[in-house]
Amino acid sequence: MRIQRFHAFATEALAKAPDVQAVDRWDRGADHLYGWQITLTSGARAWIGLTTIAPPGDMADQPETPVTGAAPAEVAYPDLYTNGKTNPRLLAQYLAAALAASGNTEIERAETYAEDAQNPGFGVVFHSTGRAHCLFHHMARPGQDKGNNPFSLQGEF
Repeated sequence: MRIQRFHAFATEALAKAPDVQAVDRWDRGADHLYGWQITLTSGARAWIGLTTIAPPGDMADQPETPVTGAAPAEVAYPDLYTNGKTNPRLLAQYLAAALAASGNTEIERAETYAEDAQNPGFGVVFHSTGRAHCLFHHMARPGQDKGNNPFSLQGEF
């Protein structure tokens, strides 16, 4: 699934998650046009950048040929809040679960990055072997803004 279609699809799918209040487009500038600002029901926000890797042989100047298979198994949403706050790891699990629950037959699996990953986030593997990478850039507690230091994420927000 190419980046434009995945961005549109994921915007709708993430907005359906119970603890998501709003999903807005986050345009990070000319070189990074795809991402989201997600507002949780607590008022906390996360800014997530999106990049994709095309499957071998995919030619961007040719029409896309979707590859389908079994939709990922639906997983239960994890508890997003502990004492009224969440953290990057829980949020990544929660958003990956939202994409798995979408029933999209182009998605093979949605998963969180390892705990020791340089930047937290989640990814999607498509049946085409293409991938989407969703990295957390900023997080803010209710009433705060994202600040100016990307990837300097709050432990709890």
